Amino acid sequence: MHFDVVIIGAGMSGLAAGIRLAYFDKRVCIVEKHYAFGGLNSYYTLGGRKFDVGLHAVTNYAGPERRSAPLSKLLRQLRLTRDDFDLHEQRFSDVQFPGRRLRFTNDISVFTDEVAREFPLEADRFRRLVERVREYDDLLLDAPYRPARPILRDALGDPVLIEMLLCPIMFYGSAEEHDMDFAQFATMFKSMFLEGFARPRDGVRTIIKALVRKFRASGGKLMMRCPVARLETDGRRVVGVTLESGETLTADVLLSSAGYEETMRLCSHDDAPPQNRESGVHEPGRISFVESIAVLDQPPAKLGHEATIVFYNDHETFTYARPDEPVDLRSGIVCCPNNYEGHDDLPEGVFRLTWLADYEPWMQWDGDAYAAAKKRYHDVFLSQGERFISGFRDHVVFTDMFTPRTIHYYTGHCNGAVYGSPRKRRDGRTALENLFICGTDQGFLGIVGAMLSGITIANLHVLARE
Repeated sequence: MHFDVVIIGAGMSGLAAGIRLAYFDKRVCIVEKHYAFGGLNSYYTLGGRKFDVGLHAVTNYAGPERRSAPLSKLLRQLRLTRDDFDLHEQRFSDVQFPGRRLRFTNDISVFTDEVAREFPLEADRFRRLVERVREYDDLLLDAPYRPARPILRDALGDPVLIEMLLCPIMFYGSAEEHDMDFAQFATMFKSMFLEGFARPRDGVRTIIKALVRKFRASGGKLMMRCPVARLETDGRRVVGVTLESGETLTADVLLSSAGYEETMRLCSHDDAPPQNRESGVHEPGRISFVESIAVLDQPPAKLGHEATIVFYNDHETFTYARPDEPVDLRSGIVCCPNNYEGHDDLPEGVFRLTWLADYEPWMQWDGDAYAAAKKRYHDVFLSQGERFISGFRDHVVFTDMFTPRTIHYYTGHCNGAVYGSPRKRRDGRTALENLFICGTDQGFLGIVGAMLSGITIANLHVLARE
């Protein structure tokens, strides 16, 4: 069966690319190996309850008056409305270090005032940094790599403030250990602090369902539970997509949201192109997470925890790297979906705690060892919950946990790497002239960024060529 475009992966990026192409009468087919849409940003049902997998927040929130904001551009490109996503703003979030706290909302002036309160000598420097980031063109596809830490050290004088900025930004988007590309720092700073957090009342499924409806209504074809066995190549182009069922699809162009390394491993062995192109040897990512979720008998705010999200670190220096232990307990993210505007009457409270994890043991443990490790860290989770909600254990009515093994299963990412490779391919190109990467390894970040990634690569490599 022949299509104009075949897309690997029915996540946010693949669905958005498919919608954009279908609008221009392209014959588009999305192939997805799982039964669920969304990739890591999906949802599941357990114990009669629906849980988001990856969603803490939709970043890049902006009101309708900001027509040039990424969210507004995205909705225009996909011909969707704000009602389709049903986004509700955060109340407030915190970055907490020993003896320090910075609160922020979707109003940057709150964060600026907080920095001035906690770091009075840094107030003017921080304002200049905000303006520098505001003016940075983070949509450039050919910006050279520049590490963020040296730039921040030149801009700010207090090392603790630098660590407190990097903590939430790296947690929410860095595939690189210890540092990150300044372009990605600027992108995430804008999306988190200049634009802000929001969440659909019914979670990520609201966005996924809107995308799937739009894609199908536009004439696109979805093939679920159809893993790709290999990509047939002639050394220059992809000439066929062979599914594990044995069926082969052909297309003029192939877009993959599966990740660069994961996609290149699908290429037929004899004709596989070199993977160390002009950007250097490609390395899979190493950043993965463990997350525990507790359902509570009351909303967290009634138990004294009012923050939407808390990024915490127990030392003045923030270490962002694959840990030497199965879980790094020194820092983490606490997310309470109830603490968004308009979420007060959700039927139950939800408390989520996320830690950095070493993917290797979680992938190697057999069934019994894996279950024992989950139980061990579940007990740690209950203890850690007490630091945010007094008597936490007494209010827990249901729990679940996902690990790097879960992430690997649902995304196929090497090493269970949530954010893919440290080195992104901003223009989406590969060594094969009709194969392009969108999504995680293209480099636009977050849910809005993932959808914009699919749209950008579709526009650049399919629609702009006509």
